[in-house]
Amino acid sequence: MTESNNNANQKLPLQGAGGASGIGIIRYGAGNIFSLTATLERLGIAYGMVNTEADLDQYDRYIIPGVGHAGAAMHKLESTGLVPAIKALEKPTLGICVGMQLLTSYSQEGDCNLLDLFPMKTLKFPQTDGFKVPHTGWNQVFPEKENPLFANIPTGSHFYFVHSYFIEYEPLFTLSSTNYIHPFSASIWRDNFYGVQFHPEKSGAYGEQLLTNFSQI
Repeated sequence: MTESNNNANQKLPLQGAGGASGIGIIRYGAGNIFSLTATLERLGIAYGMVNTEADLDQYDRYIIPGVGHAGAAMHKLESTGLVPAIKALEKPTLGICVGMQLLTSYSQEGDCNLLDLFPMKTLKFPQTDGFKVPHTGWNQVFPEKENPLFANIPTGSHFYFVHSYFIEYEPLFTLSSTNYIHPFSASIWRDNFYGVQFHPEKSGAYGEQLLTNFSQI
């Protein structure tokens, strides 16, 4: 899947004028962002596209989207020249799905070193009787730490997942967990960096709440 050309090189109408504001979506060619941008528009959350390091200054928080192959996504991200700037970010930054996996140190998918913002590995689900891989569908998510990202979201709420690789469970950085074949990190948190393995933009009211929360952190 490819990004919409209409969204590729412009800041969208919700972006406020003057000063850093809104969410900057890191654009590096890994996946279709239409569902995400449509949800942000519906919620009235200002956003625009980050194509260069200079674009980062226009926003007060960032989303790293991503679907598909983690190794290929990392190579695309490296080709933008944005990696050093992303690793140095001090504003709230949220990775979604493969975007979350990119925040970890290593992925078995492509045998690839990643951003290493979290000392955790992205691993492939083992083939297990009674479980299909990729994992596709709704799973309950259980927060393990208090954090404004999950404000007004009940414990055990369902979120929508589509993935064949998971981030290993590490209590120090796991913000919420879920279970498919075995427990794994549904979301992670370290300083200003957050990641969610599920797709909040496809997870109904609670996914919208999470994106709203992120826009206010």
